[in-house]
Amino acid sequence: MRKTFLIISIFGFLFEHTNAQRYLPGQQGVQLTIGTINGINPQRAFYGGMALSTYTQKDSRWVFGGEFLQKQLDYKQIQIPLVQFTGEGGYYYSFLSDPSKTLLLSIGASGLAGYETCNWGNKTLYDGATLINKDTFVYGGAATLELETFITDRFILLINARERVMWGSSVGKFSTQLGTGIKIIIN
Repeated sequence: MRKTFLIISIFGFLFEHTNAQRYLPGQQGVQLTIGTINGINPQRAFYGGMALSTYTQKDSRWVFGGEFLQKQLDYKQIQIPLVQFTGEGGYYYSFLSDPSKTLLLSIGASGLAGYETCNWGNKTLYDGATLINKDTFVYGGAATLELETFITDRFILLINARERVMWGSSVGKFSTQLGTGIKIIIN
């Protein structure tokens, strides 16, 4: 009996190719990302985000989430924080992968909307100067290039680069984000 089971197992491994259950329609994953903005030191310009990915047909996914972005603006010997809180909805398509779907390269487009505040709403600085930047609603979009590598079937390492354009911002429209993160498949 043991010999029969062993022979069947060996033939099963030799002649049947099995793939991991990855990028299946309906799968969902929670992702956390962090990174730097415009290549500036992460202590002066950084972002962090959390999103839910829902996989669809043909190696694509919908992504919905939120992001916190902070830049430190120089003024004399102090730094003034510029902060954006944004929500995101986007579509990502995996256009390159290895046969086992361990390494995937995706491109995505997202719509963004949120709120921007400069110096947390405090318009008067220590020397009596007044900020003319207004706290305001911002909106725009992002184009993303993302590399995913499966560490296990449920844990994924992310590396991404994205270009954001935000209208309504009083400081600048464009920002480049470089980041890393993890994704956990939850079902």
